[in-house]
Amino acid sequence: MAVYRSDRNPIIKPSDIPPYIKDYEVIGVFNAGVMRYGDEILLLLRVAERPPQDDPRYCLTPFYNLQKDAVDVNRLEKGLPGYDFSDARGVGTPTGSLLTSISYLRIARSKDGIHFTIDDRPALFPENQYEIYGIEDCRITRIDDTYYINYSAVSNLGITTCLASTKDFVSIHREGVIFQPDSKNITIFPQKIHGKYYALHRPSSSSFGKPSIWLAESPDLLCWGNHRIVMGCREGMWDEARIGASCVPIKLDQGWLEIYHGSDHQNRYCLGAVLLDTDQPWRVVARCEQPIMKPEADYEVEGFFGNVIFSCGALYEEDKVKIYYGAADTSMCYVEIKLEEIIERLGI
Repeated sequence: MAVYRSDRNPIIKPSDIPPYIKDYEVIGVFNAGVMRYGDEILLLLRVAERPPQDDPRYCLTPFYNLQKDAVDVNRLEKGLPGYDFSDARGVGTPTGSLLTSISYLRIARSKDGIHFTIDDRPALFPENQYEIYGIEDCRITRIDDTYYINYSAVSNLGITTCLASTKDFVSIHREGVIFQPDSKNITIFPQKIHGKYYALHRPSSSSFGKPSIWLAESPDLLCWGNHRIVMGCREGMWDEARIGASCVPIKLDQGWLEIYHGSDHQNRYCLGAVLLDTDQPWRVVARCEQPIMKPEADYEVEGFFGNVIFSCGALYEEDKVKIYYGAADTSMCYVEIKLEEIIERLGI
């Protein structure tokens, strides 16, 4: 299928963003929520910063210290028994995991969708017990005149999904935890269906099954229930290891179009498409056999965590799906795919 990557990719790189935390470095800007607001396109960027690793004998893992009301660090000596330092993203410890960077959300603004200016200060920065290891991978859903921002909050309690709301992207109000650990990749539908709000989510089980896409409903966007499975992984295919919702569902005449991500057993992350029933969004109408996009460009294959394409937001305009995506957990990129190409891939 015809996939049109911007010739400006990556459109935002770590070097484009000055660190917010003193003496830290920005190592990743990726997985942004997307929204058109007035005459601008806004990206709510996930920015990952880490302390300088000056001594190779030690690994520093940052966290938000509630008592100090500031970012602090753990200093871990490499080679400690029971500790695993093999993954650049985090450290395995006898009591859980620690991250080598801390993430927060920062707004980027653009008139043309390609050239962005980045706000000097975070839009959302860790501040409570659910966020001590960072704020990650938000999605933005507009309902009436309010923009709802759901994001992954990471802490030693697990990965919860929290909700915030804004009308102007200046004043942002935290609404609280809406999904318990460990449920991620929440995308809230942009309108009620038969009087109820719906959201796709991805619960994780430490005992059985594989990470799959589920559906939940709510009367108020805060209390979610009536969970039901939508679809799972497919053995031997590009989405055999884990799947999760990526972009806020797009309403079409044929149903709800969901751009989702999937990975294989080699941790290669691709994007796919699924069409859900208009009135019963737990019903799958069609699902692509092949991904609509896979890591191919150098900046997608090589990076902090290579062979990864991961999106948290898209715009449907001019009969195109305009996808903003994180490449290799390092940078932000942009691609356009004609809707008719995606529909054809779905076999409709």
